[in-house]
Amino acid sequence: MGTASWTDRTLLESGWYPASATTAEDRLRFYATQFSLVEVDSTYYAPPAEQTARLWRDRTPDGFTFNVKAFSLLTQHPTRVAALYKDLRGLVPDKQSVYLKDVPDHVAEEVWERFLSALWPLYEAGKLGAVLFQFPRWFPFGERNRAYVLEVKERCAPVRVCVEFRHHSWLNEDNRDATLEFLARHDVPYVCVDMPQGHSSSVPPVLAATSDLAVVRFHGHSPRWDSRNVYDKFAYLYGEEELQAWARRLEELAGDAAMTHVIFNNCCADHSQRNAARMAALLNGAGPAEA
Repeated sequence: MGTASWTDRTLLESGWYPASATTAEDRLRFYATQFSLVEVDSTYYAPPAEQTARLWRDRTPDGFTFNVKAFSLLTQHPTRVAALYKDLRGLVPDKQSVYLKDVPDHVAEEVWERFLSALWPLYEAGKLGAVLFQFPRWFPFGERNRAYVLEVKERCAPVRVCVEFRHHSWLNEDNRDATLEFLARHDVPYVCVDMPQGHSSSVPPVLAATSDLAVVRFHGHSPRWDSRNVYDKFAYLYGEEELQAWARRLEELAGDAAMTHVIFNNCCADHSQRNAARMAALLNGAGPAEA
């Protein structure tokens, strides 16, 4: 059980951290006393440095787990050239943003190698759970994209990956079974999402374990999901009835996997921390919440 990020500005302003947690080290150490899992989302926007991964490793106890979101270029999202490694920026098209298809093969190889190398301290310490590949809404079900999913798995090995889809075709009635069978056959963990429906990026909350690791991410149900303001997009606090219903579903899912990762991504103020703590309590047999 955990949340996506522990450094969000509105979280720091919410009062969730004790006043004594004044540094990045203090906050991560405190977070690790509350949850055993965290998802690092900053790595989507810019690849991490190996020294940063060492600090994460050293500031958390044994048994703590980091899931790390894959760099945007590797998930076929547009990527700011300024986010690339400095020595590679002059080797890509002179544009503000590029896609993987725009990047020369040798540059892409360098990005893959450096991104994964930076995570090695976490992997060696047994603290790297999975690298999350969240594919874009223009990444539909099809032979070419299934091949890319397998390429991602092979490139990252022995680091484990998990995959989240944002194109409805992967989980519609026609392709749902084929998608889950494909992932299970290749031992690729599928990421279930709970999110607003009716949008171009919406997929249904289908729960399934396609490997010994199951992953569920809660994005909330903000009515402003399409907002460019990230805090409007994730401004949602799950209610008690929703959490209780999901707790029952999570218990069933956990019966089909050796390990289940539950991440609350409704990162606005301390919403995700409050919801994750309550979900953990429910799964540990806590009674009704106090009014």
